[in-house]
Amino acid sequence: MDNLSLPIEKLIPGGQGLATLPDGKKVLLWNVLVGEIVASFTITKKKSKYLEGIATSFIKTSEHRVAPKDDFYLSNSPWQIFSYPYELDQKSKLVQESFREEGIAIPAPEVKTDNNEYFYRNKMEYSLYWNNEEGKIELGIHARGTHKKLPVRSSSLERPEIFSAAEKIVQDLNNRGEEARKYQSLLLRCSADGTVSGGLYINGEPHPTFTPLSDKILDKTYTYSPNGFFQINLPVYELALVDIKSAINSNKILDLYSGVGTIGLSVAENKDLTLVESNQAAFGELLNNAKHGTPILAKSEDALSYIEPDASVILDPPRAGCDKKLLERLLEVTPNEIIYLSCNPSTQARDVKILSAKYKISKVTSYNFFPKTPHIENLVILNKL
Repeated sequence: MDNLSLPIEKLIPGGQGLATLPDGKKVLLWNVLVGEIVASFTITKKKSKYLEGIATSFIKTSEHRVAPKDDFYLSNSPWQIFSYPYELDQKSKLVQESFREEGIAIPAPEVKTDNNEYFYRNKMEYSLYWNNEEGKIELGIHARGTHKKLPVRSSSLERPEIFSAAEKIVQDLNNRGEEARKYQSLLLRCSADGTVSGGLYINGEPHPTFTPLSDKILDKTYTYSPNGFFQINLPVYELALVDIKSAINSNKILDLYSGVGTIGLSVAENKDLTLVESNQAAFGELLNNAKHGTPILAKSEDALSYIEPDASVILDPPRAGCDKKLLERLLEVTPNEIIYLSCNPSTQARDVKILSAKYKISKVTSYNFFPKTPHIENLVILNKL
């Protein structure tokens, strides 16, 4: 759509800018900052009540707009056009807005960062792109809102060791005369010392087992599978762990949704620790990492008997938030404090609203685990009323 004059009113939690068409229909746009005026955009999705799209030209742009480093930035890091101070400010406001929508007033939280905007990801999964003109495979990524693949010839998000290893694998495929359609994707992960592990996923075949990696988090060593769950940005993750550790006031700790155990095991040394995880693969890695504590293989909502009044409970649920049965049990038992880390402030705010019947917010802190993307990690410390 063109010949428009659409002011961007605000950013929404998904990361897009909100504008209103002349007929009153809402439009959610990528490639925009608050206050910019859009002259044209391409439509990527049509819904009955709104459109989604990508802004292509402007009447006015923001002073906070910067040039993106990557050609394909809209695919996986659409906030590359934000200056870093502006990105941090907008993320703080989005967390505050998520809680406001649940009727909870909080100050705009501090967003902690190590100020490393680029080359921070220790894991990357590439598509494989077939270059028809040259008859060869290249690294690829899907264009936002389409099934079209774009070539990736340089990238500023992942560790350089990952990109270098990916290029060597693609070169080897081309030397063997392979075709891109044979492969689902290429997954690689890098440890802090630069060791890279991972490999190709072949269409129609089970995912292979890759050589495990190891890393230190708060001076504790963890082993993990490259294609399993492990934090993407360890330096910023450590900032969150330090804050979690300082919030614990009990000798008994229950770590729910514990994954491979990096939260509980990092913050609860010399304490009575129970870790609950439901994913079999993650639990296997938890067993390898658990030098202390009691690992439990179960869904958190099925491990309610482990919630005790004299415990500190750590929650780190998936994006969907906590199960209702778990929240009800927490309100019934009222453990000393609840330490809630979330990758989705919207569902976190929903859960905190429920818990506010018997708990008050003591502190809210955000962490920029994923610079140049809309994603934000948020920590809420809850204490009994």
